[in-house]
Amino acid sequence: MVRELAITAYLFAFRILFEIGKWFPQKNKTVAVASFGDNISFTVASLRNLSNEEIYILKDSSCRHNFDDLGVKVIPFTMKHPIHFLKSIYHLATAKTILLDTYQGFLASTNFRSGTTCIQLWHAAGALKRFGLEDPTNELRSNRAMNRFKKVYSHFDYSVVGSEKMANSFKQSFGMSDQQIIRTGIPRSDLLFDQKRREQVYNDIKKQFPSIRDRKIILYTPTFRNNSLESYELELDLHRMNQELSDDYVLFIKLHPAVSASFNYELYEDFIYDVSDYKDTNELLLITDLLISDYSSIPFEYAILERPMIFFAYDLEEYKIESGLIQDYEQEVPGPVVDSTYEIIRVIQEDAFDYEKIRRFNQTYNEYSQGHSSNDLAMYLTGTEEKEAGKISV
Repeated sequence: MVRELAITAYLFAFRILFEIGKWFPQKNKTVAVASFGDNISFTVASLRNLSNEEIYILKDSSCRHNFDDLGVKVIPFTMKHPIHFLKSIYHLATAKTILLDTYQGFLASTNFRSGTTCIQLWHAAGALKRFGLEDPTNELRSNRAMNRFKKVYSHFDYSVVGSEKMANSFKQSFGMSDQQIIRTGIPRSDLLFDQKRREQVYNDIKKQFPSIRDRKIILYTPTFRNNSLESYELELDLHRMNQELSDDYVLFIKLHPAVSASFNYELYEDFIYDVSDYKDTNELLLITDLLISDYSSIPFEYAILERPMIFFAYDLEEYKIESGLIQDYEQEVPGPVVDSTYEIIRVIQEDAFDYEKIRRFNQTYNEYSQGHSSNDLAMYLTGTEEKEAGKISV
């Protein structure tokens, strides 16, 4: 109850300030609200090559992405910085194009003026969990909260997708029509087609961790669990993995940004490397030879590289109930589903992967992500695609 009152008060104040901001003239500018940042970064970089319009990035408190190389104004979008927060609202109220990369609650209190277009650059290329209007936890929410969510989703004029599969998810999860889908592919996926960048990242990593030598890289990227955000415990048997795999592999561990945990890696300093602070996950994917995931969206983009994956779903039945996992999870994912370290080691040593299934998964979820998504989206945003008709499907 207290939380709902706080949200209501915040949205009321935001609405007043937003309406005041609308007293100022609308400008030909793009304003991006960044929570994850990578899709926005790639899109803005391409926009700057095609347009001279003003571009502002409003960086919320959860965003860890660095936009320094873009040459655009970055403003902290947080109430901890009141002046910047007021400037952020002003820019939102006077923009012609607004880009988002996740759910933004302030949309529930805004009424954009005519001529403003709001585009959702969702932070995932695919989903193993139900979200938005399909989230099973909605049953536990109040009517007021659900009405608020629906108001937010109703402000999405368009959403960008990498596949028809995700287009259908957005239609159901956000209540969108087919005409609101922009089929240009996921902007940040462009990086996964960049062989030159792969070599640069690999050389940088080898300099940082010279003990890797010529061993292959396993990347473990567990998603967060609501009940273990501050006391996360790794379920892998690191000792056994070190014994069985360290001659040929190293293990990179990248925890979810929301997770707080500490592990003693010193016993395996020649085998295990904590890369949780490495900001660009797709850069890590470039140099990863084998991915161990569970319920996150990372495998959807990793599939572009058509490399093997293992799904370490040790709490599968519990997660299905608590987090709304899709029903056909075991059949959908493009790799063995295991629940123990023993099985992980066995799968790796036996090379027990279905590479054809990985290729089919990639074709299904990345049909529009072909290495030029950022440019295609920027062309759409600037109207350039009208001059090069046929390149972009909307």
